[in-house]
Parts: sequence; structure tokens; C-alpha cells
Amino acid sequence: MTLHPILAALKKHKAGVILITLQIALTLAIVCNAVFIISQRVDRIHRPTGLDEANLFQVNQLWVNAPTGNDQASIDKLDAMQRADVEILRQLPDVESAVAINSLPLSGNNWSGGIRLKPDQKTSTAHASFYFGGWQMVHVLGLQLIAGRDFTATDQRHRGFREKTVPPVVIVSKALADALFPNGDAVGKSIYMNNDVPPSTIIGVVARMQTPTIASWAKDFAFNTILIPARMDANFSGYAVRAKPGRLEAAMREAPKALFAANPMRVIETSGDYEDRTVHSFAEIRAYAYRADRGMAILMGVICVILLCVTGAGIVGLTSFWVGQRRKQIGIRRALGATQRDILRYFQTENLLIAGAGVVLGAILAVGLNLWLMKQFAMDRMSLAYVLVGILVLLLLGQGAVFAPARRASKVSPVEATRSV
Repeated sequence: MTLHPILAALKKHKAGVILITLQIALTLAIVCNAVFIISQRVDRIHRPTGLDEANLFQVNQLWVNAPTGNDQASIDKLDAMQRADVEILRQLPDVESAVAINSLPLSGNNWSGGIRLKPDQKTSTAHASFYFGGWQMVHVLGLQLIAGRDFTATDQRHRGFREKTVPPVVIVSKALADALFPNGDAVGKSIYMNNDVPPSTIIGVVARMQTPTIASWAKDFAFNTILIPARMDANFSGYAVRAKPGRLEAAMREAPKALFAANPMRVIETSGDYEDRTVHSFAEIRAYAYRADRGMAILMGVICVILLCVTGAGIVGLTSFWVGQRRKQIGIRRALGATQRDILRYFQTENLLIAGAGVVLGAILAVGLNLWLMKQFAMDRMSLAYVLVGILVLLLLGQGAVFAPARRASKVSPVEATRSV
């Protein structure tokens, strides 16, 4: 089959050809970038935090009529109340262990600051989030210690919520250790947090621990974290509780009851909306933290499906219109010896030429749109693999959409050549 008669026919339908070409181009550009956004959101939603997520839950509570002063007696009283709560939680039959901690990954309550290697260093070497809590944090959270040692009871400190103290020892995440000491020799080295002196010594490195926030401003240090063995004492407290395998729901029911039984002068919400509750499984924390990403992925997916359906429908409609206009010409070709397969191949080739022009233009638009998104919203560069796959999908969609009207055209009888228009 020669292309000359096909090109001649397309020149007579310039408006339709231009419209469907632009539609294919815009669909390719939007779908490629939308699928790229979906893949980024899905990867972001499923990235591991480094914790034993399946068995972990959080309890946040507020004491009523608790000391509010910043004097040592008030701080010691609050710390005693906090330690009593932790011991109560540890004694529950469905709980493996518990620890006081100021925040958890993805919970949104972020404490962060710059990390320096020298006391007089003007610019931070890295930025990191801080986790303050009991010395058993590594075990309770299920973190993997890959270098150095864990905290011991002798490392434990406590401090008032407004008090500023420097911890003698800390444990850092591997991401932060690599950023500070690329040679892999972080253990035993000293760091300065927030310009504080004296320095803190790194005694251990955990494989992975995510920061409490997933905000875009914190993406550059998403896994730069520091564990500090210092309980923060205030009239509120937070506990990370690790349930025994398979006993998470039972432990979550027992924990508030046990705490109220020991001291009813507190506030713990166990029902209502997520924002109103203070007892959450880590699965709930993850789902709430990534709700916007999940919604964006679903929205982008719906847009892709709609665009592909509209483009396919446009190809079907335009080809059906052309078949209706060309019935006499098709009949003449059939009378001159063209087979049904020849007619089918004619319309499929015609569509392939239109779709080919559309995907070439669409590929250019897809790359341009990605560059614009990178500039405006700090997105990552899209891999050309998305464009190549998009081109293949659009070409296959075009061939699939044109098949039904092309098949109808192939069944036009040679008798049509003798009928008057």
C-alpha cells in the first residue's frame, strides 16, 4: 500500500486531522506527567520509616493540674509521672515495651536544627530532626542498629520542656552519618547541634529513621535524624508503645484504661476524628500523613483515564464520520479489486500517520511541561521512559479505537460504487 492516496485524503480533511493530532499530543503530554506524578506519590507513600510499623502505636496525653513551673522540683515531679506511665504501659499483657518520646516519624511534630562539625562553623553541614525520649528508643521503635552501641540506662537524662541542655551522646541515622562523615566513620565523632557547646558524641548509627514531617521544605533531610536519650518533661507527654505481634488492637484498648486507672487526672481521646484522637496506630499515622499524596494519585489517575477515553472516543467518532463520507469511494475500491483486509489496513495506516504526528508533538510538549513543573513546583526530572511508554500506549489506543469503524468500512459492498450520492 502506497501512502500517496492516504496523504491526499488527509489533505481534504485538514480540520479533523489537526484537531485529532492536537488531542493526541495534549493527551500524551498530560498523561506522561500525570503518571510520573502518580509514581512519585506512590513511592513516597510506601517508603519505609525504619520502624516496626506493624506493632507500633502512639499515646499522647495531657495531665490535669500537673506542675507547670520550670523549677527543678516541678520538672522532677513531671518526670516521675512520665516514668510511672511508661512502667504501667510496659506491664500490660499485650505490650512488649514502651518509651516516652516527643514525636514519631510522619506524626508532624517536628523538632529540627542545623548540625555542625566545628564550634565556630558558620554554615551547617546538614540539617536533622531530633527525637527526645527514653534510652530504650531503639528497641521499642524496632530500629536496626548497624554501627556502634545502643543507649544504656546511664546515658539517660531528663529536661524541662523549655530547658536547653546538650546531650553527651546521641545515635544518628545512616543518612545523617553519611552526610556528616562520608567515609563511614561517624561512630565516636563529635557534632554540634544548633550551635550548642559542648559537642555531642555519636555512639551509634541506625539503618533508617524518617523525620516527623513530610513537608516539601524538609525533603532534603527526610531521613536525617538524631536520637537523644533525654525525656522532655511538661504537663503533656507522648509514648511510643510496641505491642506483641498480633496484639496491637488489644494493646491499644488496654493502654488508655490502664493509664486512667493509675491517674484519672488526665485527658486521652480514644474516639472521634483523627485530629481529635490521641491514641493512634502507626498505620493510622501513615495514612493520615500521606492523605494528600493518596488523593493526588487518585485524582491524576482519574484524569489519565478520562483523557485516554476522550481521545479514543474522538478517534472512533472522526473515523466513523470519514467512513460515512467515503462509502462510495470505498465501494469503488472494492469494485476495482480491493479486499476487506486492504480497506482495514488503509484506515489503520491513516490513523497511524495521524497518531504518529500527534505523539511526536506530544513528546515535545511532555518534556516541556515537565521542565515547567520542575521550575514552578520543584518536581524531579521525568525519565524519558515515561514518554516512550506513553507513545506506545497512544499508538496502541489509536489502533484499537480505529478498528471498529475500519472494520465497518471493510464490509462496504462494491455495489456502493453504483449508488448516487
